[in-house]
Amino acid sequence: MSPTFHSLSIRNYRIWFLGGLVSNIGTWAGRVGQDWLVLTELTDHSSTALGTVTGLQFLPILLLAPWAGAIADRYDKRRTLQLTQTGLLLTTLALGILAVTGTAQLWHVYLIAALQGVITAIDNPARQAFVPEIVGREHLSNAVGLNSASFNSGRLIGPGLAGLVIAAWGTGPALLMNSASFLFVLAALVAMRGADLRPAPRLTGRGGIREGLAYVNRRKDLRLIMLLIFVLGTFGMNFQITTALMATQTFHKGAGEYGLLGSIMAIGSLAAALRTAGRKEPRLWIMLVALGGFVGASAAAALAPTYLTFAVLLVPVGFTALTAMTVANTLVQTRVDPIMRGRVMALYMAIFMGGTPIGAPIIGWIGEHAGPRWTILVGSIGVGLVLAVVSRLLLKEENVRVSWDTERRPHFDVHTSPRHRRGPQVEEPTPEPAR
Repeated sequence: MSPTFHSLSIRNYRIWFLGGLVSNIGTWAGRVGQDWLVLTELTDHSSTALGTVTGLQFLPILLLAPWAGAIADRYDKRRTLQLTQTGLLLTTLALGILAVTGTAQLWHVYLIAALQGVITAIDNPARQAFVPEIVGREHLSNAVGLNSASFNSGRLIGPGLAGLVIAAWGTGPALLMNSASFLFVLAALVAMRGADLRPAPRLTGRGGIREGLAYVNRRKDLRLIMLLIFVLGTFGMNFQITTALMATQTFHKGAGEYGLLGSIMAIGSLAAALRTAGRKEPRLWIMLVALGGFVGASAAAALAPTYLTFAVLLVPVGFTALTAMTVANTLVQTRVDPIMRGRVMALYMAIFMGGTPIGAPIIGWIGEHAGPRWTILVGSIGVGLVLAVVSRLLLKEENVRVSWDTERRPHFDVHTSPRHRRGPQVEEPTPEPAR
């Protein structure tokens, strides 16, 4: 089997991957349906309302992260996911029924978004930490890349499909399509063979939350990755808002063209996910280069003169953003102690996704007062400034050298050897025990 897809040789992972793929298509269709419902049916294209909905979905991820991570480390992850996926199915079904019957109001969307945020806060760390139990450490980097490919395949298909469904039958059916997709994840969880899983040691006793925070605080490498991801997630990854505003207000397009933008961006994201899945080991320098590319590509997209130009530029935006996110996720997952993985991934997801309640309302406000283009530019500027500071620190403290080799083929290598410095050193990651 190709190195890019070697995790699919594991039966449980094949089942998990296929169930997740269908669910991701439904999720992206549901996001487009929800945004279209808020923008065109419940408000007069209010970016503030859209930003509020997005913020309510992600605020619980920020607030509940320590407890959600402890749940992931303390309880059976497979059973936890069965409960959370059922909860998401029921809440999306409720919103779909309200939309189909024409009784949906804005406060309904706010309430359901908040409930989904609570459920997602518990679901995310359990789902992230469940993958190593399916594939083991030797396949983890590849599985994380393939999970990203599944997610972005959903982004490639889901928004365009939702746009067609909305144009033909209305917003409600697009939301109901999302509800049905959760059945595939639940079926996958039931069909997996428990004997083939590799469960991590369970958290016992008290103090799990405090231990998780202390563990991350001791790890300078994890703190650095999480800082970069926080800025990217808070100010750079609000495409749920920015593409909707650019499509409707800047280029005056309808539901079909708006949905198409998400699919076009997913072309770049999917290419990045597959490229990352083919790498043997993640590297921090790849993440830094990807973030630099994101700054340039997103700034160019913000200044695009036409809808077509904007759409084309979303391909490199998706490629660079997804490369940075996937490498960051893999770096964190492979560097942590298995018994700490749920708590660390909860903090990671809280920092990445939990910044959205801060960024989304700000982005919405900027869209109303400065125009849609600035909703993207503020992310380009924010990520660029933090990337410049972090890169300078790395060059100074880690003694980074770049070498160019043309003997085999043109490529460059990045070498690091930390300079001697006083003070506490970064804790080395504890290797996962052999199974």
